Amino acid sequence: MRVTILETGRAPGRLSEEYPRYPDMFVSLLSKADQTLVFDSVALIDGEALPDVSRCEAVIITGSPAGVYDSTPWMDPLRVFIREAFATRKPMVGICFGHQIIADALGGQVAKSHKGWGIGRHTYDVTNQLDWMAGAGPTLSLSASHQDQVITPPEGAITLARSAHTDHAMLAYTDAPVISVQGHPEYSDRFVAALWSARRGRALTDDQVDAALESLARPEDNALFADWIVRFLRSVR
Repeated sequence: MRVTILETGRAPGRLSEEYPRYPDMFVSLLSKADQTLVFDSVALIDGEALPDVSRCEAVIITGSPAGVYDSTPWMDPLRVFIREAFATRKPMVGICFGHQIIADALGGQVAKSHKGWGIGRHTYDVTNQLDWMAGAGPTLSLSASHQDQVITPPEGAITLARSAHTDHAMLAYTDAPVISVQGHPEYSDRFVAALWSARRGRALTDDQVDAALESLARPEDNALFADWIVRFLRSVR
């Protein structure tokens, strides 16, 4: 299977030079779960054109510092792409911003959370379990770094996981093979610690960053979620 990764964001400042780009993080993550996958990436943030939906076998939409309400040149074309992919039942996975823009494009509500930044290792309660979620327990733990979140899911979306901070942390869609999650299974602890630390004294307070760094002592479920993505993609007929 060929997976097309739509790159909608990049790490800030020097982090973009010191760490792999987001598509490379996904290649590393998913290749460990299935070495037969083949990947393409499209850098929307660099002005690369969206691919022809009909030529895509599966799509992943990355995280981004942009919000769905921002006027980037690629935002509206991406919404059109998502709707076409949904209508033609292309397997699609959204991560963080990808989670949000899919919901927004399909009629949901996305906004900055009144609860403020969601950072640290977040543990979500698994509220529904689908066939591809092999090995699911009562909770799922992933690193998070976001201000925006899905406030109201689109019609036909099922919430699979939630937390006190994020009511709709993971969604699956009943009318098309689409799943999405607010957390970041592709982020290593080293990278996400550097990302939070880069925002210390700017977007984040010392207390917020310190608490987030301490939360990394809790185990993460990155490999489990990678396995879910692969099982989900392979389950689509």
